[in-house]
Amino acid sequence: MIEKKYDLYDIVQMKKDHPCKKSKHFKIVRVGVDIKIKCLGCDNVIMLERPDFERKLKKIIQKHEEIQ
Repeated sequence: MIEKKYDLYDIVQMKKDHPCKKSKHFKIVRVGVDIKIKCLGCDNVIMLERPDFERKLKKIIQKHEEIQ
């Protein structure tokens, strides 16, 4: 299994889209035991346990360093 490196404020794509259908991308807003991601379409915040997040993560779209 390939280890995916993600960090705070990275833009990620999950395996399933958010039900709002406005955006496929999420921003990581909290990293710890749990991961909080915010939908970039409707600003809804979702909290996932780290193993669930890693299993549902499809790819990292943009790293935080690239945004600034």
